[in-house]
Amino acid sequence: MTAADPRPVLGLMPGDMTGIGPEITAKLLASNKLRDVARIAVVGDARVFDLGCRDAKIEPQWRCYSAVRDIDWSRNEIPVVDLANIDPAKLPRRENSPESGRLTGETLQHMTQLAQRGEIEGVTFAPLSKAALHQGGWKYHDEHQMFAAWNDHQGFFGEMNVIEQFSTFRVTSHVALRQALELVTPERIASAVRLADRSLREAGHAKPRIGVAALNPHCGEGGLFGDEEIRLIAPTVKRLAEEGIAVSGPISSDAIFLKALRGEYDGVVMMYHDQGQIATKLLGFHKGVTVTAGLKTVYTTPAHGTAFDITGQGKADTGALEQALRIAARMALARRKGKVAA
Repeated sequence: MTAADPRPVLGLMPGDMTGIGPEITAKLLASNKLRDVARIAVVGDARVFDLGCRDAKIEPQWRCYSAVRDIDWSRNEIPVVDLANIDPAKLPRRENSPESGRLTGETLQHMTQLAQRGEIEGVTFAPLSKAALHQGGWKYHDEHQMFAAWNDHQGFFGEMNVIEQFSTFRVTSHVALRQALELVTPERIASAVRLADRSLREAGHAKPRIGVAALNPHCGEGGLFGDEEIRLIAPTVKRLAEEGIAVSGPISSDAIFLKALRGEYDGVVMMYHDQGQIATKLLGFHKGVTVTAGLKTVYTTPAHGTAFDITGQGKADTGALEQALRIAARMALARRKGKVAA
């Protein structure tokens, strides 16, 4: 950052090159929609970005650099920090590739190191394949666990799923439902609510309103269908509200998303993965954004996948990637200004 140019510096990885990531990266940056929002550097292999331009059937002006610090931001060109690590001519398209997954992980790790050195202020990545990452040697349940390891993170963290109407957070995430029920504890509920409050502030909500979902049908029906609401959730919510967080609940999960849709909540804390994912995917599949919340490094990505069925056809939508970059920019600025501590 310079005094003359306050825009945050973000790194954008074109995602797994087997899918639509290169196309939407090239298409979005060529549109100049985000020029006033952030200084965005493509980080990856220049050949992959060129592939994206060909997929999108566009010929934007772009320039290769060897490092972010070398970029001349005054030029009206797309800067590409060329890692020269992925040759798309040697990899398949429209299918999972362990080699592409391995290289995608290496690129993300490099970008994390750039963020840790202060050369970029956030990492945004186009869609990748969790299966390819795992097959390529990155042995984590998901990329969020991987990011936490790279950041030496010890505390609570989790996904923040953002759609236009509201955001969701999870007490438990990528575990079997049977295990998830055992992990619903007052400590994890409190951690998820605090994470929601902090992350929503970073995303631009001055006083976030948070609803906490019930675990059981009909909010447990007074203990008839389970007493977790009485024993665990309600006392925790009450304590957090007394601390000053604008939180309420538990609220039956067949009603909480209708309330959020009406604008009563900025964020919803759910007890397990699919409880909220069904709602967010239904309402905002093509515009949804996933944030890895709670880490030192800002990470954002579209909520949709690699879309092998339309890869290379030039018709992939850039909406979710645009929103991912806008959110990363807001979070980076909030952290820079010291409004919210990570």
